[in-house]
Amino acid sequence: MDLAQPLGLLGWRDLVDLLVVGLVVYNVLLVIRGTGGMRIVAGILVLLGTSWIAATLRLRTLEASLNYLLPVLPVVIVVLFQNQIRSALARVGRNPLVRLMSDQTPESGILEIVLAAQALSLRRLGALIVIERVDGLRDYVENGIVLDASISYDLLLTIFARDTPLHDGAVIVQKDRVAAAACFLPLTTSASVSIEHGTRHRAAIGMTELTDAVVVVVSEETGKISTAREGRLTGDLTMRELRNQLFELLLTGEASS
Repeated sequence: MDLAQPLGLLGWRDLVDLLVVGLVVYNVLLVIRGTGGMRIVAGILVLLGTSWIAATLRLRTLEASLNYLLPVLPVVIVVLFQNQIRSALARVGRNPLVRLMSDQTPESGILEIVLAAQALSLRRLGALIVIERVDGLRDYVENGIVLDASISYDLLLTIFARDTPLHDGAVIVQKDRVAAAACFLPLTTSASVSIEHGTRHRAAIGMTELTDAVVVVVSEETGKISTAREGRLTGDLTMRELRNQLFELLLTGEASS
């Protein structure tokens, strides 16, 4: 698009071009919002501005130094933002039509999870239950103990009982099956997560930053029930709130805000 072109003569292609660029910039800002990435971006902008000033004022030494530095910026950005870039690309790759056509955890399975979460909460037994949606969780299943058993209240309580081999780690649910237990999940690196949240909650947030899974967390210290999705945590849920939220997320595809 010619920047000198009058605004009144902009064609539909130019408008689409501007819209796409705006959406890309907006999503990049969303990815780095609340992280140390904002300061890094500010530093990169300062370097670019300094480079332009050096070229304009013909500051040869400074210009030559920056000319050696700027070409490596893309590599630096990839290294510093690898987790955020992976998360953003995963979100871009999610097709809403795929979600509508995919099999989800059935209503009976959701009710078993809700009942188990309530019982675990009353007994102050920590739990981490990951429910697969569209993004496959095979890598996480394989790092745990494969079960491939039907979802049931009794099974979940047995897994998370204290002093059992499967107590630590997460349970992964795929459709109507408990695929694995004692699975290790990635911890979030977000600086915006409260220091009050322990390893379970950080693992739940980290998992939902990288996948579209829904994670149910029961705190061992307080017995409070929380859910995580899209890198956000919703805490202190009642049994009814948990059931409604899981129904909306897993059966209709999205939860009301």
